Amino acid sequence: MTPIQLNQYLSKLDVTSPITVDLDSLCTLHLSQHRRIPFENFDVAAGHAIRLDLDSLFDKLVLSERGGYCFEVNGLLLHALQALGFDGRALLARVHLTGEPSGRTHQVSLVTLGDQHWVVDAGFGSQTPRAPLLLEAGQEQHIDHQTFRFIKEERYGFMLQVKRDNEWLDLYSLDLCFVCQGDIECGNHYTSTSLHSVFTSATIAALPIEGGIITLLDNVLKITQGDEVVCIDLPCDDAYFTLVKEHFNIELEASLHNALLLGIV
Repeated sequence: MTPIQLNQYLSKLDVTSPITVDLDSLCTLHLSQHRRIPFENFDVAAGHAIRLDLDSLFDKLVLSERGGYCFEVNGLLLHALQALGFDGRALLARVHLTGEPSGRTHQVSLVTLGDQHWVVDAGFGSQTPRAPLLLEAGQEQHIDHQTFRFIKEERYGFMLQVKRDNEWLDLYSLDLCFVCQGDIECGNHYTSTSLHSVFTSATIAALPIEGGIITLLDNVLKITQGDEVVCIDLPCDDAYFTLVKEHFNIELEASLHNALLLGIV
């Protein structure tokens, strides 16, 4: 990431305080990107290719009012962290939400500060951690209204779990094996094209808000704040995109409209 791109990225995130290579700045960058660049899969749902080179990520996520899914938003965040001097690299995780583990189809970043490793993830939809997570087994980590922990898992390395109603639910597992760009491209290709991928069969968006989150699944918009949940059925016409802009600040190209509406109906 060039110095000009980095300044544009920080401006997009409205980060004006000096960035130093420490945990406070890491948390600031993670929070700011998570709140400013939404999770969404509109290009995948419309059948468009997902390009992961820096210029494509930058044009879509920084210069346009768009978001992306894990390979995009976490890829961009990793580029920025490395440009700012952080010791960070990509990891690939298996998703366990259905009980059956996926392949390595979720990208996160591993950032090393001193002798501590932090998992940085700004792209796991409604379950996205709202701060970096210390990669230490057995330690409960409380973030906003979320509670996470890692446990050791013999087959998969570390398992990230979230606490819901006093029960621990598996989210994804990862190990510290080296990940090359080819691994990332393979995961991205499967996730964005396979008929077995949730991202090719549904339209999804998520954006955190204070004390809650706004989510979209096809034409159902859900606003959750504390214990209050409001569900809104979006119209399957051009008003759909007006409401997507209003709630997620996503400006979709007109060329996407028909393809997306066909998939939603």
